[in-house]
Amino acid sequence: MSSGIEGGGPARLARAAQAPVAPARSRFSRFVRRSHEQGLLVVQPRMGFADTATMRRGLQAVRAVRGASVGTVTVDSYTRVNDHASARRALERGDDLNGYPVVAHGVQETRRLLDGVAGEDFPVQFRHGSALPRELFATLARVGADATEGGPVSYCLPYSRVPLPQATAAWAECCRVLADQPEPMHLESFGGCMLGQLCPPSLLIALSILEGMFFREHGMRSISVSYAQQTSPEQDLEALAALRRLAAQWLGDDVDWHVVLYTFMGVFPRTPVGAYRMLEDSVRLAVASGTERLIVKTAVEAYRIPTIEENVDALEFAAAVAADERRRGTAATAVQQTGVYEEALHLITSTLRFGDDVGSALVNAFAHGHLDVPYCLHQDNANRSRAAVDPQGALRWADPGAMPVAVPDGLGAAPVTARSLIDMLGYNERRFDREELVGAAVRGML
Repeated sequence: MSSGIEGGGPARLARAAQAPVAPARSRFSRFVRRSHEQGLLVVQPRMGFADTATMRRGLQAVRAVRGASVGTVTVDSYTRVNDHASARRALERGDDLNGYPVVAHGVQETRRLLDGVAGEDFPVQFRHGSALPRELFATLARVGADATEGGPVSYCLPYSRVPLPQATAAWAECCRVLADQPEPMHLESFGGCMLGQLCPPSLLIALSILEGMFFREHGMRSISVSYAQQTSPEQDLEALAALRRLAAQWLGDDVDWHVVLYTFMGVFPRTPVGAYRMLEDSVRLAVASGTERLIVKTAVEAYRIPTIEENVDALEFAAAVAADERRRGTAATAVQQTGVYEEALHLITSTLRFGDDVGSALVNAFAHGHLDVPYCLHQDNANRSRAAVDPQGALRWADPGAMPVAVPDGLGAAPVTARSLIDMLGYNERRFDREELVGAAVRGML
C-alpha cells in the first residue's frame, strides 16, 4: 500500500468511473428500481431469528406487508466473529441466538429458508456486521443470495478490533467472491451509518461514497449508498441531496446504484407515539429526498428486540405514511445549502491522494488522522475529532482533529464533556418524547 499523498489515484479513479459499460442489475436492485418508478418507497426491517422456521415465518410476514417491502435476514453474533463452532453448538442445544447463523446452518438449510419466499417480487438481504466476512460471503454466494451489506471501514471501526488494513484486504477478496457470480449480487455500504449518531453528515457521505468506489474497484456493479437520519430534518435533506449528487459523480455509468436511508439509529424515544413520530419523520425525509429504500425501526426499540408482528406494524405504518405523502403531492422542499456537499467532496478527493487505489487510500487516510470518526475507540481511528449538536439541532464539527474540515464560529469554543456527550446522545429521544408529553398535557387540559 502506498503511504504518500501525492499519488495519481483521484485522476485514475475518475477516468475509470467513465467506463461506458451498461450496469448489471441484481434482482435486489431491479425490485428497488421498479418500485421507485411506480412511486413506491421500499421499506425494510432489521430482523433475524436463529431457527429456520421462525426466520421463514418472519420473511413471509414481511412479504405480505401492504406496501413495497424487501426481506432481511440478520445474522447472529457468533457468525459475525467467525465462531461458527459456537453457533453450531447453540443450534444443537436449542439456545436462543440474536440472529440467523448462516454458515452454521449451511447452504442447503439456507436455501430451504429462501425457497418459495425470496424471488423477483421479494428479494432478501443478509445483514451481518462482520469485519472479516469471507466464510459468510462464500456461503451466501453458494446459496444464491440476492444482497448483503457492510464495508471495509463501516464494519471494522465500530464493531471489531480487527486492524483496518486486514479488514480492507479481506473485503477486497469478499467483493471479488460476490462479483464472480452468474447472477449479480447487490452490496450496500454501511458507511453512512458510522456509530449511528453524532457523526456530521459530510463524513458519513464521504465514507459511503468511498466504500461504494471500493466495491466498484473490486468488481461490484450493483451498489447502494447509505445515510442515517440524524438530529435535523433540514440538514438531513441537504445531506441526502449531496449523497445522491456525489454518487452520480463518482460511482460511474457502469454501476446500478440507489440510496438507502436508516431511521434514526441512536437513543430511541421511550413513548410509543414519540417512536412513531420519529419513524414518520424518517419516512417524510425519504419521500422528500427521493430516497428509494428505508430501513425501518419499531416502536419498542428503546426496550427490546421487536417481534415479527411489531416489525410488520412498523413497515405498514411507514408504507402508509409514504403513500399519503405521495397522494398529497407535497410541493418540493427547498434544500438549504450549508456546505455539506463541498465538505464531503473535499474529504473524498483529499482522501484519494493517500493511495493508488481506494483501499490503500482509506487505510492511509485513517493512519494520518485525515479521516477520523468522532468517539470511535478503534485502534486505527485517531479519535481526536469531536462533533456537537448546534443550537438549531444540526450536527457540526466541534473539533476536527487533523481532518480538513472547518468548525463553525462559536461551536468549538467549549470542549465536549462526558455530560454534554450524554446530553447530545439523548437529543432525539427528548425531542420526540417531549412533543408527545406536551401534547398529552394539552389534551388533558381540554
